[in-house]
Amino acid sequence: MQPFSFATAAHLICEPGAVKRLVPLCQAWGARSVALVTDAGVARQDFFEDVRSAFAKGGVALHVFDGVLAGAPEAVIGNATQFARDAQANLVIGFGGGSSLDVAKLVAQLAHPDCRQTLSDLYGIDKAAAQRLPLIQVPTTAGSGSEVTPIAVVTTQHATRVAVVSARLLPDLALLDAELTLQLPAPITAACGMLAMGHAVEAYTGARRKNPLSDMLAREALSLLGANLDEAVHNGGNRDARQAMLLGACLAGQAYANAPLAAVHALAYPLSGHCQVPHGVSTAVLLPHVLGFNASVAAPLYEELATLLLGGRLRSGDATDHTEQFIIELADLSERSGLPARLRDVGVEQDLLPRLATDAMLHDRLLANNPREMTQAHALAIYQVAY
Repeated sequence: MQPFSFATAAHLICEPGAVKRLVPLCQAWGARSVALVTDAGVARQDFFEDVRSAFAKGGVALHVFDGVLAGAPEAVIGNATQFARDAQANLVIGFGGGSSLDVAKLVAQLAHPDCRQTLSDLYGIDKAAAQRLPLIQVPTTAGSGSEVTPIAVVTTQHATRVAVVSARLLPDLALLDAELTLQLPAPITAACGMLAMGHAVEAYTGARRKNPLSDMLAREALSLLGANLDEAVHNGGNRDARQAMLLGACLAGQAYANAPLAAVHALAYPLSGHCQVPHGVSTAVLLPHVLGFNASVAAPLYEELATLLLGGRLRSGDATDHTEQFIIELADLSERSGLPARLRDVGVEQDLLPRLATDAMLHDRLLANNPREMTQAHALAIYQVAY
């Protein structure tokens, strides 16, 4: 066994209706003024009015920043940080999808009274120097796993994606409540579910920092997600399926937080930055093609995952055969969920593919973890096949 380290959120609550505990939890941290970071869509949901009411009744001042945009643009993070400072917040809640959770991490860091760093000072690995405010993360989608990762992805003013990676960003509490996901539209449920499955697969097959704990989490995540995605998409009111999806996404997040992601995400990020393709959709489109590229070296690991995803439906054969069945099943699951299968289907222009391949190479942090070395020519070929 190779030496490894493992870190995750200090506390996890996984229970339908757990959001009702939010005010007492904030009070236990001595919160007087809470900055809640979310987006406008979540802030309009009926359950969010219940959250506002609970804080009012509990006597804890709640200040809602609902200006988060997909991809966490730098300007949004700056606005949210100033909002929290103006509110003199002494606790931050991230409430929403992955972008809201990522923004909340950075607000908790940058809005601390002792912080003298700027956002750009944090870009990279282990650059966060100051203490942060207490942080609670409440996901309302089952996809990013950001509620338990030390990573925040930011879109710069040049439409590129950069990451802040620091153990200081790990939250004090992640709260998984299926009640908050029951009204998610099927397309969002599907895209988030495929994103989480991509996290599990890449964490399990990475070239660096793969370890027994991340493997265990990735396997369980894939089992939960594969068994419940169809039901969550086509019968969204099923609380058990929704709770299983939340847990699966969370476990996948714990896995990739410790065994990093790879080429699927390196190729997906430019699609979000340049073409505004939702991250889960771009992951779903690219996943089968990147796995096909990796198959020559990763087939034994893909075979292990195939037994989890297909179970008794896995036909006899060798590792190559089982890998092919695994890739086909992932593509079929995405199609059954109603997601597009080609880049042209999501509005990507063919003449943009070389620029996408160039930008994908900027994500060397991810490409270094891919099981097979990927060049710019390889990236362009994958985009072309996926087109």
